[in-house]
Amino acid sequence: MNIKGSTNIVGLIGHPVEHSFSPPMHNAAFQSLGMDYAYVAFDVNPNDLSSAIEGARSLNIKGFNVTIPHKIEVMQYLDELDEVAELIGAVNTIDFKNLKGYNTDGIGAIKAIEEVTKVKDRDVIVAGAGGASRAISFYLARFGASSITILNRNVERAQSLAGDVLASDLIGDVNADSISEIDNLLGDADILVDTTPLGMDPHIDDEPIATADNMHEDLVVFDAVYNPNETVLLKEAIKAGAKPVYGIKMLLYQGAESFRIWTGRDAPIDVMEKALNEYLGR
Repeated sequence: MNIKGSTNIVGLIGHPVEHSFSPPMHNAAFQSLGMDYAYVAFDVNPNDLSSAIEGARSLNIKGFNVTIPHKIEVMQYLDELDEVAELIGAVNTIDFKNLKGYNTDGIGAIKAIEEVTKVKDRDVIVAGAGGASRAISFYLARFGASSITILNRNVERAQSLAGDVLASDLIGDVNADSISEIDNLLGDADILVDTTPLGMDPHIDDEPIATADNMHEDLVVFDAVYNPNETVLLKEAIKAGAKPVYGIKMLLYQGAESFRIWTGRDAPIDVMEKALNEYLGR
């Protein structure tokens, strides 16, 4: 990489950030397009978040991705929020041109799923009621899902999220139930989205939230976990003849959307995907 006096800096803020796959993905994209950009990860202590944003403005940094634990707290330091980011209540991308916050996690999941099937007019089950579930659920609603059923061990959390999505007026059919009901609900579902951490490395032998016995061949199964690539849930989906969607695709597409926000250019998806797989040793 040729760093010059004119090089534009974008990056990631979080705590910690050493594990991030974003630098190799974005730097490969910039290099392939011959763009004078570099992507750097910054470990920012929560106590220093305000000064980090102010410092980034002073240093003419062009954009940030935002990861745990800053996605909610950072919103108070921004001048503007994208409509869906405001609904979600969390930001994972900042554009310093207008100090505007976006959330590209949801669109990343939608684009991953839509490699296999359209979301519009589909009945979707979402497992989990945390931040990822919230981001994805609002985007499912925005992209025309027929119904969303949010399942969680803590049913009250699922009900709270379902109420928020319903109140957005983006969709008219949102339900909540216990994750223990998943086997009874999968038969009528078109898409299953798993936002729980079950099966994430090093816990690769966790019990999946659903097994092949309760899946059908027309079901699309998306797991937001991307390490390992083929989670216990996706192994069950393949066994059932259902269509798997890999979590790495969400990471890829959310990054591509951030790239577009910062640069105004379409990201080279194939280059970014190759860099991700190489970094993961695949």
